[in-house]
Amino acid sequence: MKYLPVTAFLALGMIWGSNFVYMKLAAELISPAQIVLLRVASGFLPLAIYAYFKGALKLAHLRHSGHFFVMSLLATLVYYYGFAKGTSLLPSGVAGALSGTIPIFSLLMAILLLVDEQVSIKRVLGLLVGFSGVILIARPFSGDVADTNIEGVVYMILGSLSVGASFIYAKKFIMPLNISSAALTTYQLGLSLMLLSIFTDYQGIAHITHDLHAATGVILGLGLLGTGLAYLIYYYLIGKWGAVSTSSVTYIPPVVALLIGSMLMDENIGAIEYAATGLIFIAVMLINQKTHKTAAHPIHSKKLTPEEQ
Repeated sequence: MKYLPVTAFLALGMIWGSNFVYMKLAAELISPAQIVLLRVASGFLPLAIYAYFKGALKLAHLRHSGHFFVMSLLATLVYYYGFAKGTSLLPSGVAGALSGTIPIFSLLMAILLLVDEQVSIKRVLGLLVGFSGVILIARPFSGDVADTNIEGVVYMILGSLSVGASFIYAKKFIMPLNISSAALTTYQLGLSLMLLSIFTDYQGIAHITHDLHAATGVILGLGLLGTGLAYLIYYYLIGKWGAVSTSSVTYIPPVVALLIGSMLMDENIGAIEYAATGLIFIAVMLINQKTHKTAAHPIHSKKLTPEEQ
């Protein structure tokens, strides 16, 4: 149990990092909106069943529907669509690298909106170091990246901004509700699925069945793991570590996306990418230092009685 948050943190980074390859494969067959629809549906159904039998769903929760709706927009609809559209227009490695900008937006919003999320010099340094790693991976100074679709970059930034805002909104408005992560994720995905079912164009969606690998990636990789399980971990970590520290998990997917992309998509990885990987993991450690110290503070600062001494 002592290492559960760290294990969950790394698992979430690995799951989200693999999403870019699955989205890239699916984008060759169906539209970004259809990818999001299938992803949300695949993640929602098993999670809703689990939450129901666990007794996590309550009618009393309906009074918080406004908050669930906001989270469905920030942490699902805009986030997923931005990344699906951006990945369809960019190399998967570049798309994965751009997802690393999420903590930048999360930190800026934390400074403005959260009182208990104090930002230390080490945390700021960690974000700068991590962002430097992302820059190295994305290579904005490279001719290859300069030739990529600028529209794709804009969509990736939109998705990053949206999910970055969701970390802060969840910390400020969702976590104080003391609702289980299974229920929270079910409500969030359920509302998203309702909206997607209404506004998505279904024409050509059956084309995903033409490629078993792509279909499996959408249903299992993006849906069951990347959506259902991922958000259970997401809410768990926010409750344990706070919004800014949890958002630093988004420094892992760029690395994972590059490694998987090199094996499945024939993308080259050189010394610059490996150097960037080192910077990203250093950034994660710097950002999370405050959380660990805060957890230990009440014990170490306590004045001991003569008996305790």
